[in-house]
Amino acid sequence: MTLSSLVTLRGKIDTNSFTLGVIGLGYVGLPLCLTFLRKGTSVIGFDLDSRKIQRIEKGESYIKHIPSTELAEHVKRGSFTATTDFAQLNRPDALLICVPTPLTKNREPDLQYIEATGRAIAQALRPGQIIVLESTTYPGTTVEILQPILEESGLKAGVDFALAFSPEREDPGNPKFATANIAKVVGGIDALSSELAQKLYKIALETVIPVSSTQIAEMTKLLENIFRSVNIALVNELKILCLRMNISVWEVIEAASTKPFGFMPFYPGPGLGGHCIPIDPFYLTSKAREFDIPTRFIELAGEINSNMPYFVVQRVMEALNQHGKSLKGASLLLLGAAYKKDVDDDRESPTYKLLDLLLEKGAHVGYNDPHIPTLRPGRMHSYNLTSTPLTAENLRATDCVIVATNHSAYDYDFILEHSKLIVDTRNVFTGKKGAAEKVIMS
Repeated sequence: MTLSSLVTLRGKIDTNSFTLGVIGLGYVGLPLCLTFLRKGTSVIGFDLDSRKIQRIEKGESYIKHIPSTELAEHVKRGSFTATTDFAQLNRPDALLICVPTPLTKNREPDLQYIEATGRAIAQALRPGQIIVLESTTYPGTTVEILQPILEESGLKAGVDFALAFSPEREDPGNPKFATANIAKVVGGIDALSSELAQKLYKIALETVIPVSSTQIAEMTKLLENIFRSVNIALVNELKILCLRMNISVWEVIEAASTKPFGFMPFYPGPGLGGHCIPIDPFYLTSKAREFDIPTRFIELAGEINSNMPYFVVQRVMEALNQHGKSLKGASLLLLGAAYKKDVDDDRESPTYKLLDLLLEKGAHVGYNDPHIPTLRPGRMHSYNLTSTPLTAENLRATDCVIVATNHSAYDYDFILEHSKLIVDTRNVFTGKKGAAEKVIMS
């Protein structure tokens, strides 16, 4: 086989007459599908979760910021189909891999989903396809792990098929940035793979940033999230110190933010959540060990952020003690199961760790989240809870309310009026009348 198949692929991409396949229809994959569909690209979605496929077939979105009405139009038109049948991976001309890259219990990279997806593609791979890995991982994964698996098909990367890495950049709930207007970093295993990947993304995304290799693209994503992790750890540590010194860290951050250069505000909280910041730094620290390089700064940041739920529980204990209550047997209500404000995404949410710790100490714990009506058993937890309605009666019956996520939908004046005691990890009650008597900052 010669490069002619990739030349043919270039022509299909240039005329937007190709079929796109997206593997993994979660918070990264489904928005990507919709972004390309809006540009007239034919899309096939692949996922092992049959419930997602069934909902797509009905034109229903299962992600809050993806509109069902628009999704249904593409399904009805036939431009968007979805399947659990990975034998059909030979149908798309381009495949984007958007599968999870979690950590093991020992905080080591878990690449099982990338490897399994690679093997599934290899069984169906044909000449003239391009494969792009979007899942966050350590530098070298694309060429050291994925490429050899794909070449088990007998086809050669860069000759029979193109291969690239382009890190996902999603910020659910952000009203200013969506998939289409977030700059896309792209690096291929060779010049042709890079060119084809750039052309592919330019169809649907406003800005594409080429880099010289897949390793550069992989490291770029890690730097982005390690930068955030380290700075969040800094303000989390300062929050603990400021509380001890009776200083408002929130007012300090607000004042520092007036500097027009050299400062970027980050905000403390009850811990880190989401699929990126709590996980990605450990992909680099693991890889660094192969080169005998300690990444103490990164690991310290991870340690500080991981310890924040323990600090919150300590503050809850202190708050209850001040009101003559013990944590054991206390009735507690956690506000927010999502990992960030105004989203329906509970991946790696610190609320789960708070639940673990509070239940271990004998408390009775419920939760409320307007975006997540039920907590279902998942990879890292086994809770099966339903959101507690925020009624005046339920609030009065609760010994302590803990603000874990500062959703805009919450009526904080109502919560303050009817609660006995509140531990606020998000600074939502500062300045409210009556807060001084009921609210403990954490």
